[in-house]
Amino acid sequence: MEKESKIYLAGHRGMVGSAIKRRLETEGYSNFVLRTSKELDLRNQREVTDFFSEEKPDYVFLAAARVGGIVANNSYRGEFLYENLMIQNNVIHESYRNGVKKLMFLGSSCIYPKLAPQPLKEEYLLTGPLEYTNEPYAIAKIAGIKLCDAYRAQYGCNFISVMPTNLYGPNDNYDLNNSHVLPALLRKFHEAKQSDLAQVEVWGSGNPKREFLHADDMADACVFLMKNYSEDGLINIGVGEDLSIKELAEMIKDIVGYKGKIIFDSSKPDGTPRKLMDVSKLSSLGWKASISLKEGIAQVYKEKFLSDVNN
Repeated sequence: MEKESKIYLAGHRGMVGSAIKRRLETEGYSNFVLRTSKELDLRNQREVTDFFSEEKPDYVFLAAARVGGIVANNSYRGEFLYENLMIQNNVIHESYRNGVKKLMFLGSSCIYPKLAPQPLKEEYLLTGPLEYTNEPYAIAKIAGIKLCDAYRAQYGCNFISVMPTNLYGPNDNYDLNNSHVLPALLRKFHEAKQSDLAQVEVWGSGNPKREFLHADDMADACVFLMKNYSEDGLINIGVGEDLSIKELAEMIKDIVGYKGKIIFDSSKPDGTPRKLMDVSKLSSLGWKASISLKEGIAQVYKEKFLSDVNN
């Protein structure tokens, strides 16, 4: 990417898109094309067609998506499948039609089979059944990967697909009804400390294992790959290490300084037993995460919750 290149960041106000924008800005990129969801409905084919015809971006980061945690994924199955398919189909197709030099499609680790061997290698895609609770979202993301590959094969488009592991960081979603596990736990423990509650309830058994990557590390990897990677298929982005939800809860409890007990509600769904990414493909290219989990969570907690208190 040249410094003067016109870059369209789809989803620039979300955690992923905003992190990529910050990373690009540190490298001197400034020619961004940005639209909020109110200004441009990516589900609307006509609006997306008109936008691309008018703006003609050189590079596209497709980070816009309908996202949520287990409850949201399972409760709005039709919306998650339809809206994500529409968003990515419109953006990928118009990128082809308007000669975009390179597009990066961002997916998710939930694309892999529920019981796939660990760690998750890129070649495990479509080798078994998906986790039911997030199946619609996963199917949409798999379709996005295949669409990028199909346009590469038929039209010669330089469209790449990256699969980040579980992310956290600035501009995360802390709504307890539809957030992911890490921000939800941060909010729960913070509010429990403030209210001097005797216990905090954590959904599930605490046994599932998860890998977490700071959004700033993810953005660094995305910019690195946009410059150095142009293959079909997909490439994982992660840290290559995981921990149990119980261990995560204990870590957040310690960071927040909460003194009460942790209670696990095993009547709530656990989701996939484990989702550890194999990052050997990414590592072989020369990239590695730099923010440790405890350091990253402490930073996010300070910025999101302690700064609010101080202000």
